[in-house]
Amino acid sequence: MLTDIVLDAMGSDKSPDPELRGAIAACRMFPVRIHVVGPEELIAPALRDHLMGEDLPIEVVHASEWISMDDKAAASVRTKKDSSMRVGLKLVREGKARGFVTAGNTGAAMATAKMVLGTLDGVARPALATMLPTQTGSPCVLLDVGANVDSDPENLVQFALMGQIYARTVLGMPRPRVGLLSIGEEDSKGNTLTRETLPLLRELEGTILHHFIGNVEGRDLFNGRCDVVVCDGFVGNVALKTSEGLAKLVSDSLKQTLKATVTSQVGALLSRKAFKNFKRRLDYSEYGGAPLLGVRGACIIGHGSSNETAILNAIRVAMQFAQADVSRHIEGALSARAETILAAKAEAAKAEAATA
Repeated sequence: MLTDIVLDAMGSDKSPDPELRGAIAACRMFPVRIHVVGPEELIAPALRDHLMGEDLPIEVVHASEWISMDDKAAASVRTKKDSSMRVGLKLVREGKARGFVTAGNTGAAMATAKMVLGTLDGVARPALATMLPTQTGSPCVLLDVGANVDSDPENLVQFALMGQIYARTVLGMPRPRVGLLSIGEEDSKGNTLTRETLPLLRELEGTILHHFIGNVEGRDLFNGRCDVVVCDGFVGNVALKTSEGLAKLVSDSLKQTLKATVTSQVGALLSRKAFKNFKRRLDYSEYGGAPLLGVRGACIIGHGSSNETAILNAIRVAMQFAQADVSRHIEGALSARAETILAAKAEAAKAEAATA
């Protein structure tokens, strides 16, 4: 049975070519049906050229507008009512597809998804997650990385639960280790937000939060110590952009060093292979974009510079998200969290009545 996934054909910097190539590759590899959204007069001929007569489950859905990277997110969401993002997300809301993929304007994608799809029961604020490479080879899920600039302790608790569910159901980690990003491992370290969040997460450890390891530091994002790291969107976005800049610096520096030091042909071939393997470990396209957790449906947001491989993997992640029924698991965890809060309040009221 095919899983229906919507693809915004007008999102990436070089659209629609990477989107169409990625959609074709995905249909060859996975049991998916792709609904490619964009101006039909532009998309349909380009798709025919790419398919070259091959019969694949890809259909074009017309949208007369699209949101560019230069558009202001809030204004474009209000004014471009027939954008490829909005039309595509409506297909998910109407049940015609189970997931949505875009490599377009991140702010506009998040705003449109929240408006069109709405949030899951119990979710105060959706969170944007990203996968970071680690020394062990397994990714580390970092959230939130920009959906919410300001967050309160209860928001971070929800992020932890959503991140745990994503790591378990989509990434296949049976018991993901969850950490709270701070400036030290000690309970006393951190700002007001982290110090107030820490005891809330400890209360859930071993129940609906299966493996909470306490405070973690910035270096733990990459050393493999934890599988999910929770923070507010301001800190998460700074951490993400710093990581991307550092990865590029290391990659470029290594490339320059190899060019300057390797002289023999055999050495050049070996160094080129090693460099490619190194670069692949840092390549965002291997992880398939960032899921927006907490909205009704799979919503995957990729880099504007996404290539065919990145689009292919984003479609894969959307398919896995839908097949794992991540949204249902999130609602179940948050329902259990609500019951925990009610039980604690009832216990507190009983204790107060007993001492009155």
